[in-house]
Amino acid sequence: MTHPVLIRRDSALTLAANGLPVLPLSADKRPFGNCPDCRDNRCGGRPNMKTPGPCQCPRPCHGWAAATTDPAVLSSDPWTAAWHRAGAVAYHPGGAGVTVLDLDDADAIAWARENLPATTTVATTRGEHWIYRGAMQSANGVRPGVDVKSSMSYARWLGRGTGTITELPPAVRALVVKAPAAVRRVRRTVSAPAGGGQCPHRSPVFLERGIAMAEQRITDAASAVHATVYRTFLAVLSAHGRCGCLTEAHIGRLFTAAQSKGETPRHCTDAWANARTALGM
Repeated sequence: MTHPVLIRRDSALTLAANGLPVLPLSADKRPFGNCPDCRDNRCGGRPNMKTPGPCQCPRPCHGWAAATTDPAVLSSDPWTAAWHRAGAVAYHPGGAGVTVLDLDDADAIAWARENLPATTTVATTRGEHWIYRGAMQSANGVRPGVDVKSSMSYARWLGRGTGTITELPPAVRALVVKAPAAVRRVRRTVSAPAGGGQCPHRSPVFLERGIAMAEQRITDAASAVHATVYRTFLAVLSAHGRCGCLTEAHIGRLFTAAQSKGETPRHCTDAWANARTALGM
């Protein structure tokens, strides 16, 4: 009889050989938490597991960011120890260039069949995974019983499923587009520094160019989005936070750019507050 550890590891190696970044899940079907060397951000990685940072830990730390296609890593001693404690194999859909629509119940499945193009379908314990070709932002609870798993997320490997995979449709991308109302709620909780609404040390053109460049920097971030947002807020506040030229509209533009990359309103508010605190404002 083949040992379950070997089954899981061999399955992971096969998937990795086909370009699927994989990682072990613990017995409760969650990624392994950071190891003692990486706990509390000691390694430089992000404790919220959104990005691996500069961490070079050989163990499967940092959640989805630990996913790999490297057979040497998957077969290394630290990972073998993890396979002994693993309950399942997972993969990073975004890293494989796909998006998983996680449908939790019959109502969600019925909605998908009525509104979305058919694609590869994998049965789950409670519903189905619909897999589309193309990566996108991940989000939970986009509809009742519907989660989107792609970039910065993981999904359990439950088999290849049935049906031919099709291109990611605009209707799925639209599920995670945030309504403008979310930005308006943030604006009521964040105040612009007091001032006359003009930039006294240069010109309004300088301010407009700075805000536009900040928006573009956030939009262009391919990784480390949370850190990029914070550094961008810090730069804007450093240049304009004390002269009083920033308005609620400027802040709203920055928050909208951050939310388009997956940041929540709370993350935006916290990053703005932390940047002001760092600058003594």
